[in-house]
Amino acid sequence: MNDTRQIPLAAPAVRPRRFGRGPRAWVHRLVASPRFQSFAARAPFLSRRVRREGEDMFDLIAGFVKSQALFALVELDVLDQLAERPARAEVLLPDLPPQNAELLLNAGCAIGLLAQRRGTYRLTTRGAALLAVPGLMQMIRHHAVMYRDMADPVPVLRGEAPTELADFWPYVFGASAAGDPDTARDYSELMADTQRMVAEDTLRQVDLSDVTELLDVGGGTGAFLEAVGRRWSGPKLHLFDLPAVAPGAESRFRAAALSERAQITAGSFRDDALPGGADAISLVRVLYDHADDTVAALLAKVYDALPPGGRILITEPMTGGARPHVPGDVYFAFYTLCMRTGRARSQAQIADLLRAAGFEDVQTPRAARPFVTSVVTGVKQTGQNDVSTN
Repeated sequence: MNDTRQIPLAAPAVRPRRFGRGPRAWVHRLVASPRFQSFAARAPFLSRRVRREGEDMFDLIAGFVKSQALFALVELDVLDQLAERPARAEVLLPDLPPQNAELLLNAGCAIGLLAQRRGTYRLTTRGAALLAVPGLMQMIRHHAVMYRDMADPVPVLRGEAPTELADFWPYVFGASAAGDPDTARDYSELMADTQRMVAEDTLRQVDLSDVTELLDVGGGTGAFLEAVGRRWSGPKLHLFDLPAVAPGAESRFRAAALSERAQITAGSFRDDALPGGADAISLVRVLYDHADDTVAALLAKVYDALPPGGRILITEPMTGGARPHVPGDVYFAFYTLCMRTGRARSQAQIADLLRAAGFEDVQTPRAARPFVTSVVTGVKQTGQNDVSTN
């Protein structure tokens, strides 16, 4: 065997656990006791909770297998086939051994995407909803890269391991790294496919009807600007992004009958000054791709480009801060870690970055769906204490 990884064949010796002192430590010692666990599993007033917590714990342990089963269902087009009509295993997966086809389809039933009756499988409501989310199937297929990076997360956490995601999204390292038009196009298409829900949640929380011109920095092919243009007739739409994405943006604006209101300026916010003239600037899923120093430099450029009283809008998935949650503190935190350049931040952290750049009246509205996006807004100072770097 050529695999040099060391796989332990025996569990290490269990270290004695000391839970400290106080009421909480006493509870922890009690719950960690095998005798108490055995008693609780039999006690009528505790057995239901013990069973539920046991199931939750096993679900945590089995999570990676659920993700891989989902990947297989998508990769083998099972969900798309069942969107047409219910079918039997041999019809859905003719290239798999019958036993393995049944195994995968039953896994799909167990995670709530499929249902089975008398050997015929169909989509559940959850399965249909998964198909309906724009870009979700593409993201699931794309996760194959992240799965490989996360196969051994400890070296990644230590900063010792190269990651495929860093090579998959080279645009984050600057325009020179993203010079390949195919790379930029692939990224923009993937982001645009999932942008609809981001725009929907953002525009429910932020009113841009009084904006004269909105500059969307790093806006890809203009999906967010298209949503703004469809919602309000007033704002001019200005896109700033790498030259390779401009053709896609032109096509989008033309198809949406927004070409007369839209302007595209090619450039890199790392290397170029931002265009002037906008009274609002949006950063849609931009900050979490970049390190703090890059973010601080970008916010300074945004501040300089805005007039007094101009607004900044930041929308992207964020961590839960003092109250961690799975979308931000597990999925997006590890995703950006594997990218080796950015990090997921909380609303409070982004608000602090805005204030450090000179913005005031910073708002952090509660997110309707944190797994989609969260929002932070701010206003450029209008008084004598303006800290513009100009």
